[in-house]
Parts: sequence; structure tokens; C-alpha cells
Amino acid sequence: MTQLQIELPDEVVVEVKRRAESQGLSITRFVTELVAREVSKGWPKGFFEEVVGGWKGEPLERPTPLTLETREEF
Repeated sequence: MTQLQIELPDEVVVEVKRRAESQGLSITRFVTELVAREVSKGWPKGFFEEVVGGWKGEPLERPTPLTLETREEF
């Protein structure tokens, strides 16, 4: 893995540390995941299992479609 050195404003570093700690991640891991999300293509890993397939409520039901009105042609 390649190492990358960056400079960030102090206030950004404070926020990065806070967010990493709140997620139980090291700063390196937090920044790595953040950058990977921004530069990757496609859906994030596990998206469909966690978000789309993650519905915990009652089964969704599609309502009966409304009757469309018939309009005169021009």
C-alpha cells in the first residue's frame, strides 16, 4: 500500500479525529474509507444488503394504480 502525506487545517484535523473516534476507527482507517468512497465507482460494498434489503417494517404494498383520464386528441 502506498503512503500519502497531506496537510490539513487544524480545525479539519479536529473534526476528522472526532468523527473517527465516534465510529470506533483509527484516523488512518477513517480517512482511507472516506477517500475510497469518494473515488470509487459503483455502489458501496454492502449497499444493497444494508440499505435496500434492510427494511425492518411491515411489508411494502404497491397501491392500486389510478384510472387515467381519456383526453381528446389535437
